[in-house]
Amino acid sequence: MRRVYCDYAATTPIHPDVAAAMMTAPAGNPSSLHAEGRQARAAVEAARREVAALIGCKPAEIVFTSGGTEADNLALFGAAMGRPVHLICSAVEHHAVLDACQALARQGCELTVVPVDRLGRLDPEQVRAALRPHTAIVSVMLANNEVATIEPVAEIAAICRANGVLCHTDAVQAVGKMPVDVGALDVDLLTLTAHKIYGPKGIGALYVRAGVELEPLVHGGGQERRWRPGTENVPGIVGFGRAAALARAGLEERAAHLRTLSQRLAAQVDFGEATGDPVHRLPGLCSYLFPGVDGQALLAALDLAGVAAASGSACTSGAPEPSHVLVAMGLPQEVALTAVRLAFGAPTTVEDVDFVAAVLRDTVARLRHKQVARA
Repeated sequence: MRRVYCDYAATTPIHPDVAAAMMTAPAGNPSSLHAEGRQARAAVEAARREVAALIGCKPAEIVFTSGGTEADNLALFGAAMGRPVHLICSAVEHHAVLDACQALARQGCELTVVPVDRLGRLDPEQVRAALRPHTAIVSVMLANNEVATIEPVAEIAAICRANGVLCHTDAVQAVGKMPVDVGALDVDLLTLTAHKIYGPKGIGALYVRAGVELEPLVHGGGQERRWRPGTENVPGIVGFGRAAALARAGLEERAAHLRTLSQRLAAQVDFGEATGDPVHRLPGLCSYLFPGVDGQALLAALDLAGVAAASGSACTSGAPEPSHVLVAMGLPQEVALTAVRLAFGAPTTVEDVDFVAAVLRDTVARLRHKQVARA
């Protein structure tokens, strides 16, 4: 049976060139002084340069982590430094940010969660209004992983800088699909990860602007400037570096391809309601509401028909609650539960999109008919 993978927002397959690079990664410990250790260190630093080039920063500003979740936590807990500070985040953040902020609130920090509009977009002036004398950090994602809305991070960062507040952005979903430059964004901290750009799982990075001080999450060594001690994941880092190089080299072509696929799907899915900002949005990530259809039943039926899709973040799959992103956008819970996310990737073809659209149309019609029959 034909299958089409439409969950690239959750993860991407490893590119063959990335896999090949990982297989040839040096076996030594990068902290060792012998030749094998020096080879491993050289490989790590070469990868660091590639990851830095992808987002326009200095190699020394890249701290490797186990993934995006750890990088988000390092940014937030690191900025708080164990003090009862004030934190600001948006209502549509990934749970790696939301849950970390709520954990800090339980430890005595104050937390302001800023709302978004019906399109999932944040008003920078609401961030300005939420600032307090003891605000330590503002965290706003660059592009939403469920509805594709791109947030005005540069404007928010400018407000933060004018008030002496750190600005962090989770750019996990944006990197590789749109230009991401820390100089243009003017943020202090930025999260990215390898498995969203055809690299390996289990390796991510936090950009830390030179001069920014953080408290490490763990202790036990001098690796990664003591912000992330522990023996480096050399194969993962090498794979991340190769994936970053590939992402940078093919960015414009990939973005144009994804935009074409999104537009092709939109032209055929006139039986659903698109979510997210129609202008400020990532290419290749589509979210639709299908009123009258249970979203989980739809996902199961699509899977049986050969289409791998999702209802939102993979980190919350199986959760009985509706998407917190859609609820924050003002949608009633019963409507939010009808959502389906379709995320395309570089291997996706126009024929794949046509197949998905046809399967989606037939499946939605069948489920709606069953719902009417039950009523």
